Amino acid sequence: MPSEPPTVVDVGLLSPVTVGHDLLVSDGFVLDALVRAECALVTAYAELGVAPRQVAIEVDHVFGLDERGGSPARNLPARNVDVGALVAASVAGGNPVIPLVGMLKEQVPADCRPWIHRGATSQDILDTALMIVARRAMEKVRSSLRIAGERARELAVTHADDVAAARTLTQHAVPTTVGARAATWARGIERALARVDALAYPAQLAGAGGTLASFVEITGSHENAAALPAAFARAAGLDAPDAPWHVTRWPITELGDALAQVLDALGKLATDVATLGRTEIGEVSEGVGGGSSAMPQKQNPAEAVLIRSAALRAPQLGATLHLAASLAVDERPDGAWHAEWPTLRELLRLALGATRHAASLASHLRVDVSAAQRNAGLTGGRLVSERLRGVLVPLIGAPRFAELLAGDGDLAERLRALPEAAGLDVDAVLDPSQYVGMAPRLARGGADREAGGGRAERAASGAHEHGPDEHGLHEHGLHEHGVDE
Repeated sequence: MPSEPPTVVDVGLLSPVTVGHDLLVSDGFVLDALVRAECALVTAYAELGVAPRQVAIEVDHVFGLDERGGSPARNLPARNVDVGALVAASVAGGNPVIPLVGMLKEQVPADCRPWIHRGATSQDILDTALMIVARRAMEKVRSSLRIAGERARELAVTHADDVAAARTLTQHAVPTTVGARAATWARGIERALARVDALAYPAQLAGAGGTLASFVEITGSHENAAALPAAFARAAGLDAPDAPWHVTRWPITELGDALAQVLDALGKLATDVATLGRTEIGEVSEGVGGGSSAMPQKQNPAEAVLIRSAALRAPQLGATLHLAASLAVDERPDGAWHAEWPTLRELLRLALGATRHAASLASHLRVDVSAAQRNAGLTGGRLVSERLRGVLVPLIGAPRFAELLAGDGDLAERLRALPEAAGLDVDAVLDPSQYVGMAPRLARGGADREAGGGRAERAASGAHEHGPDEHGLHEHGLHEHGVDE
C-alpha cells in the first residue's frame, strides 16, 4: 500500500513574492527532471549503438516522454512512483536518486532494466536534473527580465527631459531627469540579462569517481565513452560538458551569481520605487495592488516590497553556493553538494517571482512629473548650487557665497539683491532644467551607446537604440491588471 505523501512544508505562506511563480522548481518538476535524466542516459546509449534502440523507445514510453508535451511530473506520483516512500528512502543514501532507480526499474520491461542508470552515479543524475530544472526556469526568468528592462527603457525615453532632484546620501544634490533615473534601472537589468544569456547548462556524466571508467567498460572503448556525455546532454536538452564537474562547481556558482545579479538589479528598481512613492515625495506610484488592511487611504508599493524581499535574501544564498563549492572535497563532496540543492532551488524560486513582479511593476508604474518638479524646487533654487558656485564665487568670493546659501529662503530674491549679479539672468541660472547635463541623452541611450557602451545590453535584450520595443506593450501578455502566467 502506498505510503502517505509527505506533509507540504512550504506553499508560499511566508514567501509571497514566489506565490504562483515557483511551479517550475517544485518537487514535482525536480522529479520530472530526475526521470528525464535517467531516460536520457538510455537514449544516449542507444544513439551510440550500445543499447538497442527499442529499449530507449520502451523506456520513454513507460514514462510518457514519447507523448507530445509528456511530463513525468504529471504521471509519476499517481502511477509510477510512491513519492512518500521515495522521500523516506532518500534519507538512508543521502539523495533521492538511489531509491528512485529501483522504483524506475520496477516500471520497465525486464530487458530494459539493465540500462536504467547503467554506469552512472547518483550525482550524475541529480546534477543533470538540476541543470534541466534551472534551464527551464531561467527561460521564464529571462522572459520576465526582458520585459522589465524594455519597460524601464520606455520610461527612460518617455521622461528623458522631465526634471527631478537627484539625491545623494538621501539629500537633494543636483538636477537630473526622471528618464535618467529610469535608464539606470534599465542598464542594470540589461546587464543582468546579458549575464543570464552567457550561462551554460552542462549535463553531468562521469561515473563514480569522475573517471568515466564504467562507461569505457560498458561502451567498449575510450572513444565511445568520451562521446557518451555529449549524447547524454543532447538527450537531456543540455550543453555538452567539457569535463566532469563533480567537484568543480562553476555551473552552480555562475548560475547563482547571475541570479544574484538579477535580483540586485531588480532590488535597485524596487528600492527607488518604494522611496519615491513615499507620501511626502510622491514622484511615482504602483499601478496595481497595494491596499492596506487597517488604513484605507494607503496604497502600499506591494510589488516593490515583494521584489525587495527577494533581493535581500539572494546574496546569502549565493554565498552558500560559493561556500559549498569551496568545500567540495575529494572527487565527490560530502555534504557540500547536498547543501546546494535547496539553496539553488530557492534562488531560482525567488528570481521567478521577482522578475514577474518587476515586469508588472515597470509596466504599470505611474510617474507624477509635477511632483518631481515640485520637489526639485523645495530648496529655493539650491538644487543648482554647484552651478551657482562656478558663477558667483569669482564675483563675490567663497565666504559670501556660503552666506548666500545659508538658510532656506528663496535664492532668486537674494541674487537679484546682489550688485555683482546685476548682469545675470537669475531665472535662467536657477532653472534646474538648464543644469541637467547629459541626463536627457543618457536617458535616451545616446551618449552611452555612441561611446560604445551598452553593447552587451543591446545584444542581450534586443532593446532598440532609440527607445522601447516597437512591437507594442501587449506582446508579452502584460495587461492592465497584472502579468498573466
